[in-house]
Amino acid sequence: MAILTFDNVSKSFGTGTGETHVLKNINLEVEEGEFLVLLGFSGTGKTTLINLMAGLDSPTKGTVSFRGQKIEGPGPERGVIFQSYSLMPWLTVAGNVRLAVDTVFPKMAKAEKDAKVAHYIQMVGLSHAASRRPAELSGGMRQRVNVARALAMSPEVLLLDEPLSALDALTRANLADEIEAIWEADKKTCVLITNDVDEAILLADRIIALNPDGTLGEEFRVTIPRPRDRVEMNHHEGFKTLRSQVTSYLMEVGIESKVEGTRLLPDVTPIHGLPSAVAKAQESATEERFLDFSQLHKIYPTPKGPLTVVEDFNLKINKGEFISLIGHSGCGKSTVLTMAAGLNPISKGAIKLDRRHVEGADPERAVVFQSPNLFPWLTARENCAIGVDKVYPGASRAERQDVVEYYLERVGLADAMDRPASDMSNGMQQRVGIARAFALSPKLLLLDEPFGMLDSLTRWELQEVLMEVWSRTKVTAICVTHDVDEAILLADRVVMMTNGPQATIGKITEVDLPRPRTRKALLEHPDYYSYRQEVLDFLEEYEHGAKPKKPALSAVAAE
Repeated sequence: MAILTFDNVSKSFGTGTGETHVLKNINLEVEEGEFLVLLGFSGTGKTTLINLMAGLDSPTKGTVSFRGQKIEGPGPERGVIFQSYSLMPWLTVAGNVRLAVDTVFPKMAKAEKDAKVAHYIQMVGLSHAASRRPAELSGGMRQRVNVARALAMSPEVLLLDEPLSALDALTRANLADEIEAIWEADKKTCVLITNDVDEAILLADRIIALNPDGTLGEEFRVTIPRPRDRVEMNHHEGFKTLRSQVTSYLMEVGIESKVEGTRLLPDVTPIHGLPSAVAKAQESATEERFLDFSQLHKIYPTPKGPLTVVEDFNLKINKGEFISLIGHSGCGKSTVLTMAAGLNPISKGAIKLDRRHVEGADPERAVVFQSPNLFPWLTARENCAIGVDKVYPGASRAERQDVVEYYLERVGLADAMDRPASDMSNGMQQRVGIARAFALSPKLLLLDEPFGMLDSLTRWELQEVLMEVWSRTKVTAICVTHDVDEAILLADRVVMMTNGPQATIGKITEVDLPRPRTRKALLEHPDYYSYRQEVLDFLEEYEHGAKPKKPALSAVAAE
């Protein structure tokens, strides 16, 4: 029996020529007791859909019903957990949960309310923090308070609007497991909005994709038996098949076809001497030891004495090679990258690029950070041109503009070159950052979690953009990431780091998969999941700050 029903629902905002259609002709039945996941790119109307279920918004056309009755507004039978925590900062954990209970059950006896509050705080594992205020809690703990507060209202339906998206990968996985356990225990109806395909498959009975035009897309039934173990899924054929099907569908409907280039790269030479048209895609790409990390250490002084963050980091990278650097938080990945960029002094050892020691920042080493650091008042074109004007002193103004426009077009911003950065989404700003880095024609491209602030579907899109542009330049590149799939997708070699302090290289995996690569082709490749398992096994060994016996890897790293 359907507990929530959408009958030909449409939703638009604004009027006349300014009207924006967000949802179109939605017909949907949510069955009682099911776990439904709505999956889609940013801007596909996912949050609007859940707001209609919650009664926080009304449809422009059609009807949304709960148990056959038209929804006229919010109700305690529909509990909502949002992406942002929305906690009262002056109240404790218990106080925030109690506020919800007082609102929904005003006539309940005090002792019963106390017991209810304590029960749900315990259910989300926060009994030890019941007297703390939100400012004293981590992001994961605050989201747990949100979950406890929603559950304490005893709703019949739990509506979850990307509740895990702001959390780190480990906290996100743990909280997803808790939400599933709560759903299993109470058999509540759950509707979850997410942009994470793996999360959707692990939790859902049914997945429905949302199309960019605001219509409902394809429906996928998840028949994998519960409980579903995250690690075992990597070997489960049903999981692999479904993951490939869902990913392919989302990429087909959501990732716009690549912009076909109409501009040519001008025949100009940058100040650090890379020849025209990026040296015909870095013709001498077989040159060995182009980038050489030798006995690299990073040591910081502390009141308790010197702290070695990175030690004995030895790695030889060939020209034109793409390296992914992966490891848990605090393992020194970004420290190694900033030393290579010349932004962080080397304590001991050396880094050589093209046989010259790295000393200080230089445009021959371009960096793309997690945040693109654009000037908000400048346009995409102007932000990209800042470095180009300095790197091509011998080129005419028109030629420098051609360089800028070529790379902005390559990253899909042909129609947005004159838009100010302040008017751009995070994804568009990061495209400008990528274009700016490539436009410097660097000898070395350094990427520090470049897609870390983006939702996973936007991340896919920009990974495709990065690979497409990289394939044209074959620039030597290092990408720091915590995303296993991203690491394998991009790299010729995945370099795994042990936990810090005293972090070093723990393992190197050669990724022998054909290029050019697409996520869809990779998911269907017979060797892909074995590479994935190698990296997952290493990360699991070092999870929760473990320090397994350090491998003797200097010889391997130097090969």
